[in-house]
Amino acid sequence: MSEAFNYSNDALAFAQQQDANPLFATIREQGLAEFAEMPFPTRKTEDWKYTNLRALTQANFNQGATQFDVADLESAQATFEIPELNAIRLVFVNGAFASELSDEFNHAGFSLVQFSDANDEQKAIIEARLAKTCVTDRNLFTALNNGFANEGLFIHVEKNQRIEQPIQVVNLSTPQAAEATVFARHLIVLENHAEATVIEQFVSTAETQNTVINQVSEVVIGDGAKLNHYRLHTEDESAIHLGALYVDLNRDSQFESYQLALGSKIKRLDIVVNHNQPGSHCEMAGVYLPKNEQQVDFHTYIEHKAAHCTTNEVYRGIMADKSKAVFNGRIHIHPDAQKTLAELSNKNLLLSNKAEINTKPELEIYADDVRCAHGATVAQLDEKARFYLQSRGVSRQEAEVMLSFGFINELLDSMPIEALRHHLRPMLAQQFTSNKALTKHLLDEALEAEEA
Repeated sequence: MSEAFNYSNDALAFAQQQDANPLFATIREQGLAEFAEMPFPTRKTEDWKYTNLRALTQANFNQGATQFDVADLESAQATFEIPELNAIRLVFVNGAFASELSDEFNHAGFSLVQFSDANDEQKAIIEARLAKTCVTDRNLFTALNNGFANEGLFIHVEKNQRIEQPIQVVNLSTPQAAEATVFARHLIVLENHAEATVIEQFVSTAETQNTVINQVSEVVIGDGAKLNHYRLHTEDESAIHLGALYVDLNRDSQFESYQLALGSKIKRLDIVVNHNQPGSHCEMAGVYLPKNEQQVDFHTYIEHKAAHCTTNEVYRGIMADKSKAVFNGRIHIHPDAQKTLAELSNKNLLLSNKAEINTKPELEIYADDVRCAHGATVAQLDEKARFYLQSRGVSRQEAEVMLSFGFINELLDSMPIEALRHHLRPMLAQQFTSNKALTKHLLDEALEAEEA
């Protein structure tokens, strides 16, 4: 490699300097061994063909991050505050738990605890579940995250428990004196017939970021259990995020997920869902909105391993300026997955002749009694629709903004949590225009439509 820094060698050297929790010794050893064997991705690596990782080799990011001074609570809270959201909030700043920014809670039937604070019973569950759902053969950064396994958040909902309040997990990153990497880990376990809502929120301060966030979430959903899941990426465009979400579904379990990603220097999100037993259902909706020279990369893998399971996957992207997006959605129907019903839709809108989208929906079917469909579209704004609006007194700029916002507003409307819809709409509307009057008009129309 001709660049100044060899990412893989530096990462392995960095790992040797870390304090190790004996509970995760095997996970760490195996993760580092797998990472050492995997070549750094290039344009010839199929799963990384369109993702430019050059920024990782331009500086030595394999250094630890310093903790954030939480004295300025008001400034920090402004980055993740969601008005009207009645949630249990836990905040991690540069990977470290910030109790000053987090809520205290005491609720029978479920626990939110850091790995280091877990009791013996919780440690037994963590040891049995951690790194069992995630796969590393497609993603060396997950293997590296395993190699740094030491601390994380454990969310455990006991059998037959329904948690009414959403659990808001905030991951806040701030600039460092030198380039650094933050490793974050979330383990979510819902026992049989449990139900919960978890919001994973990734934010940063407004300054230029120089930290790599390597984050892995593992989810285990028991028989008849349901998880409503949100993953919101609104970091500064200078951020680098390498994230992964791994989900195990069991008999008659449900996973409903909503994902939002604004663009950044590098943003790669891998999502793997395993239908392990009959009757499970997966509902996923995603929106990605890069602009300027940002990039976003979504890779989804749905593994249907059992019969009578269903998947509905819908992603929409809008690319502006010189931005770039990648969407690779794969649905794999195993031989035993008879009576599967699975659909994948990916629609994309290019607002500039210099914007780029690489989309690749895939179906791999080894069962003969299934109903599956997949499709992808790439288009520019509809000239006829724009002309129609202009002919009725709407300005060209307003028409373009209305059409762009309408392209994704349908997915926003499908979010069950009203406070989230009201929080995200202004943020997304500002991606299309800096005209405050136009933004307000757009939001008023969306609110009227919602109330109708």
